[in-house]
Amino acid sequence: MNYAIIGCGLIGKKRLTGLPASSKLVVACDTNPARAGELVKLAGTGRAVADYRQAVADPRVDAVIVATVNAALAEVSAAAIRVGKPVLVEKPAGISVRQIDGLIALAGKHGVCIRAGFNHRYHPAFLKAQEIFESGAMGDLMFIRARYGHGGRVGYDKEWRADPKLSGGGELIDQGVHLIDLASWFLGRFTKVDGHVTTCFWNMPVEDNAFLNLHTAKGQTAWLHVSCTEWKNLFSFEIYGRNAKLHIEGLGGSYGVEKLYHYQMKPEMGPPDTKLYEFPGPDESWRIELAEFEANVRGERAPAANLAEARAALRVVEKIYRKSGFHFDSARPKS
Repeated sequence: MNYAIIGCGLIGKKRLTGLPASSKLVVACDTNPARAGELVKLAGTGRAVADYRQAVADPRVDAVIVATVNAALAEVSAAAIRVGKPVLVEKPAGISVRQIDGLIALAGKHGVCIRAGFNHRYHPAFLKAQEIFESGAMGDLMFIRARYGHGGRVGYDKEWRADPKLSGGGELIDQGVHLIDLASWFLGRFTKVDGHVTTCFWNMPVEDNAFLNLHTAKGQTAWLHVSCTEWKNLFSFEIYGRNAKLHIEGLGGSYGVEKLYHYQMKPEMGPPDTKLYEFPGPDESWRIELAEFEANVRGERAPAANLAEARAALRVVEKIYRKSGFHFDSARPKS
């Protein structure tokens, strides 16, 4: 496939390096032309433009990756859908449930495949965890406990993520949607949403910590904490079943080596049988997800993380923000 990548920052670069070997970049687009030019140089192919409308309309473009700031995700995705281009849009896919609903309606009207980018599902520890869960070894799931955080950097409170007009919120809509999506991947949709956000350290109008207590219709619980006051980067995801526990920690890089601990209960209980899986290699989640996206576009299988999943995660975010007095942009992409 020939791609247009809209948004040429860190995530745009990750998406470029994750393109399948048979695919290539033909248009790089960024409001900062220099960044678009850097992506073209890195790819060794394509051209740089500053207007996303020009990028998505290019007749050579087969599919579009949208990796802009959160506030522009829905607008750019809608433009691609209107000209019939399949879209992989980075999480959270929009900054309100209304925006996601608009994209769902637009994609249905134009018959276009659109997928939300939840690359964490494709980390090897999570793929292995899903395999163990689906084998039945864990029994019925009871609850999930997860933490995800980083410590920011000098000037973090001046970056776009700290501006609610660009980000739609703080740490909850940033790393939080990953935890919400992963928890619902195992437990199902959440029917009861409780929790709060707070700003503990950073001088910014959005939250730097969020604490969630989510429940499914079957009474299962997801207890989640996301933070950008985590001075040592942390990822910890624990899944508790009646017969076993799975614990994923680390995501590679500054989060530490990715590991999966499998604790299997014995009939006599006591200390469990323990197996450790380690995944020290490079992060392949971006590559695997893009290969899945291309399979979706070819009609070989339906997207595992479509806009319905993005909507479900953002619905939780929206409820927590409303409890805290935060108001979302209610814009809906035009049909």
